[in-house]
Amino acid sequence: MALWDNPRWFNNKKRQEQQDDHIRATGKARFGIRKFDEDKKVDAVRIHFNRVAPKYDFMNSLLSFGIQHAWKRAAVRMLGVEQGNRVLDVCGGTGDLAILAARRTGPTGQVVIYDINHAMIRAGRHKIDPFPALSHIGYIQGDAERITFPDNTFDCAMVGFGIRNLTHLKQGFSEMFRVLKPGGRFLCLEFSRPTNPVFRSLYDFYSFNIMPALGQLLVDSAESYACLPETIRMFPLPAELAAMLADVGLRRVRWESMTNGISVAYVGVKR
Repeated sequence: MALWDNPRWFNNKKRQEQQDDHIRATGKARFGIRKFDEDKKVDAVRIHFNRVAPKYDFMNSLLSFGIQHAWKRAAVRMLGVEQGNRVLDVCGGTGDLAILAARRTGPTGQVVIYDINHAMIRAGRHKIDPFPALSHIGYIQGDAERITFPDNTFDCAMVGFGIRNLTHLKQGFSEMFRVLKPGGRFLCLEFSRPTNPVFRSLYDFYSFNIMPALGQLLVDSAESYACLPETIRMFPLPAELAAMLADVGLRRVRWESMTNGISVAYVGVKR
């Protein structure tokens, strides 16, 4: 028996119920297996990340066996950040993607970490503030569904492992599209369903036995580290997400799966 209930991978119909139109029609949104009133999900997400923020980086590295760093490096390479670019890191949290992008923009560029959760921003500042070479990274606490920048501001917009926590997924993507300049480049790095069924079974066992146990032991919250794999099982599959990005207006959308599909990087261009 699993330490934590496994909701199984949602089928197409249930995945569609996580989309903006259905959430607005029903007034209900999920965060993991829990259902909330549409306007209350943001509070549940805030409480979750307040709880995990102090050990967020450590736990991510531990639970991914360090592979998350390779995923992030590969994704930022796909984005093609250039010297002097302005880059927005939506749901930027503790700043891993922002740091990688800032090394590519150089001091003539600018990178903005944009996250609704102050505890997450604060948890990453020790990796950035002491280093003059990263002084062109800034911070804004704000809602990814209502980005407080004008249209056509950034050369690149990226989000890593955060978009699935929004109440309205497509609204978040639309906002990222809006603030991109024409010709601007887009990146979404997210978890997905492993492609090999045998590997998927092992992944399920790990997700609902080992991860909650370590969460309880190290963060005093099994629920926080069961919620993570729950949200992954409800998220659109790669072809579905690519279609959504194209519907938002992005062109030349493509994706690259990593580690048997556990992680997927999607890129596109605003024309």
